[in-house]
Amino acid sequence: MLIDPNVLAVFVTASVALAMAPGPDNIFVLTQSALYGRMAGVIVTLGLCVGVMVHTTAVALGVAVIFQTSALAFTVLKLLGAAYLLYLAWKAFRAGATEIGAGGGPLPPRALFLRGVVMNVTNPKVAIFFLAFLPQFADPARGSVTAQIFLFGLTFVVCALLVFSAVAIAAGSLGTWLARRPQAQVVINRVAGVVFVGLALRLLASERLGS
Repeated sequence: MLIDPNVLAVFVTASVALAMAPGPDNIFVLTQSALYGRMAGVIVTLGLCVGVMVHTTAVALGVAVIFQTSALAFTVLKLLGAAYLLYLAWKAFRAGATEIGAGGGPLPPRALFLRGVVMNVTNPKVAIFFLAFLPQFADPARGSVTAQIFLFGLTFVVCALLVFSAVAIAAGSLGTWLARRPQAQVVINRVAGVVFVGLALRLLASERLGS
């Protein structure tokens, strides 16, 4: 077997705990679910999970090392991520009771999915985290380390998908309530805008490991 079952059990436990810990991704799922409903939150979650696999691939191929060692690469990706979050904040602050999504209606699934992908991929801290996290569990004596990293990344995706989907379903109930209260929609949009600004500032303040 490529992965020791005991090691896999430890990895799953750690992955679930990490997914449950308050962070940019699950906060993002929560706000999007509250604004657009539980299904929207699940779609955003799928986008985030695709982003996780992008980072996993980067670790397996060694690309993530660039973001750990290059201040320029890290800063460029960080600025792109912060700019995207500030763009979402701007849209949230502008949105009114009937403008929850672009064009005055709910966002289409493709737009929600892409939000999740971009949110995750443009965070260089995620790339560096996976670079430090995934290889710990790989054992060269058990075969291809690259294959093991991919399997661990896929396992992390499954854990995150389950946890974030639960968050989406719970927060989606709030979205259903908001749909019947236009003024409450305005308030939650403003709250979401503040959250996005906070996440952008947090990302801008982040530094490379070891810097």
